[in-house]
Amino acid sequence: MNAQQPLPLIGVTMGDGAGIGPEVIVPAVLDAATLSRCRPVVIGDAARLREAARILGTGCEIVAVPTPAAAETAPGRINVVDLGLLPADLPWGTLSAAAGNAAYEYVRRAAELALAGEIDGICTAPLNKEALHAAGHVYPGHTELLAHFTGVEEVSMMLSTEKVKVIHVTTHIGLIDAVNRIEPGLVERTVRRGHEALVRAGVMAPVIGVCGINPHAGENGLFGYGEEEEKIVPALETVRRDGIDARGPLPADTAFFLAARGDYDLIVAMYHDQGHGPVKVLGIEAGVNLTVGLPVIRTSVDHGTAFDIAGTGKAEAGSMIEALRQAAEMSTAR
Repeated sequence: MNAQQPLPLIGVTMGDGAGIGPEVIVPAVLDAATLSRCRPVVIGDAARLREAARILGTGCEIVAVPTPAAAETAPGRINVVDLGLLPADLPWGTLSAAAGNAAYEYVRRAAELALAGEIDGICTAPLNKEALHAAGHVYPGHTELLAHFTGVEEVSMMLSTEKVKVIHVTTHIGLIDAVNRIEPGLVERTVRRGHEALVRAGVMAPVIGVCGINPHAGENGLFGYGEEEEKIVPALETVRRDGIDARGPLPADTAFFLAARGDYDLIVAMYHDQGHGPVKVLGIEAGVNLTVGLPVIRTSVDHGTAFDIAGTGKAEAGSMIEALRQAAEMSTAR
């Protein structure tokens, strides 16, 4: 990046204020490496961030700003678009409809800012789905919320660690529903979104491994009812004709091992746990969640609200720092 080009402005949503979001945001946005890559602006609650800083024993200045453009980046300073939605006595580690509603509003505001070009990307701290639902916002999570706010009908979830990246054909639905939903068009679109995301991130000729649905990818019809041939193979044939190096269907029990040793740049998982389980074993501490297919850049930590340790100062900020790094990298590339 040349000296004249400003660092990207990244909106950091605070997530559920009763969880560890505020405690991972404070050290992450103060981190020197973060400030060398982007200009972070928190969209959340200034008072809650001050409380998190107190718990962490972190000396910093937390400044409410009216717009991201008004933020001044400096060591020891945290800029906040302060929505002021949380009650002052909100307990840590407790399910709260007020915190669920606030988390919803932080994401809504961030989407507005991104679509208006006031921020270059979004990085989200974790929200709690039960709290979100208790507030009357019935969405499975961030991915679906952002798709709603940006007017996009279909997006994909990608998890990224140092060793492996995985994109999901289906996510927050039951296993039987997932198998029923998988069809060649959805598989094809998922592969294309994953390929585009990797190219945008600088991998010019990604090698993509595509998992099967059944054990051993069906083993030539031995397991299942021909789902691989019916639902996956036609999609792979289509994308290959367009020059995308997509290989499979692969047995999921070996695909992630091969990706971790470098055989694949991206694994396509058919359903939630097929992708999440291996990724969390390989690198949850620095894992990042990306929403692929939005008109805005969005990354997130790959962990939850951790109510059991919220408010104790024990939360690790590594995943948030990595999520900010990838948000800045993808925003710059754009």
